[in-house]
Amino acid sequence: MRRNKRGGTEDNPSEIDLTPMLDVVFIMLIFFIVTASFIKEAGVEVNRPDASTSTKKENVNILIAVTATNEIWIDKRRVDKRAVRSVVERMHAENPKGAVVIQADKASNTETVTAVIDASRSAGVYDVSLATEDS
Repeated sequence: MRRNKRGGTEDNPSEIDLTPMLDVVFIMLIFFIVTASFIKEAGVEVNRPDASTSTKKENVNILIAVTATNEIWIDKRRVDKRAVRSVVERMHAENPKGAVVIQADKASNTETVTAVIDASRSAGVYDVSLATEDS
């Protein structure tokens, strides 16, 4: 603001007010953060078996890892075999279009992997896949 000869003030017409632009940028930032789909990790690293016919899976929001010692990990937490169904139901309710991918170690027990697949399907998720390494 600057004073004119008569003692009043007058705004400088060449100044640009950036406040509305910053408001729009912050609103867009909040929008993208809220609508972003975050990747959830299983919590452990496993040695997946090799497969020559593997394909990339879209819309995965539930990753379940089965370790070589048959421990089940979901969302960086160890889960008991009996609790897999309830955890998958809760995660599936957050994103109904999502799928389940099981990351089973090469040395894991088939019985444990089958129990995880069965629990996922009984939780209402029928799009269940097994993760492999590309050969």
